[in-house]
Amino acid sequence: MAQIEAPPGTAEAAANPAASAPTSDFNPDTQIRERTVLDDQAIRRALMRIAHEIVESTDDPSRLYLVAIPNGGVPLGRILADKLESLCGLRAPLGILDTTLYRDDLTTRASRPKLRRTEMPSSVDGRVVVLVEDVVNTGRTIRAAMDALMDFGRPSHVRVVALVDRGHRELPIKIDFVGKNIPTQPNEKVIFRADEPEGDEAEKATGVGALHLIVRGGNGS
Repeated sequence: MAQIEAPPGTAEAAANPAASAPTSDFNPDTQIRERTVLDDQAIRRALMRIAHEIVESTDDPSRLYLVAIPNGGVPLGRILADKLESLCGLRAPLGILDTTLYRDDLTTRASRPKLRRTEMPSSVDGRVVVLVEDVVNTGRTIRAAMDALMDFGRPSHVRVVALVDRGHRELPIKIDFVGKNIPTQPNEKVIFRADEPEGDEAEKATGVGALHLIVRGGNGS
């Protein structure tokens, strides 16, 4: 999972329309190098492409049910729901599913993990559930999400969307729809940032500001 500020491969497939030219910055005070891999425009293009792929692979779009994994999956899920609606004229439900209590490292943590909100508008029985995550790495968060999902019913299918697949998988988790494959070093951080949207409180609660995806590594990375 990416670190989202607002809260965390394989070689990149040929010609990806979501790709944007990376930019790099270096902070001499912290000795940290950052490179911007996807800007707002590239991320939204990737989500539109993914929306097309979801519709094309789903026999009955009315059965779609988006489930965002906080924190980064929430703004991505909102944009994806909008794009799916623009393509098929149907508004898929969007749930938010906290995976904290289903993680396999709870007993190894020194401190009590912070719980995040879960908001599931209805049962997932018989639905085509699309889990939405910002960055997939080891696959353990997706596994936890699948376990948590079963508390809300029995979906007919479960698919996974990731804005970024950075590889380094530890579990046999398959990503069905990916915005971009980014090869990274294990010690690098992939950070998804979602700016707060402008407007009144209602717009801030449901809207999405500018999006950025950066890779951060130490000196010499």
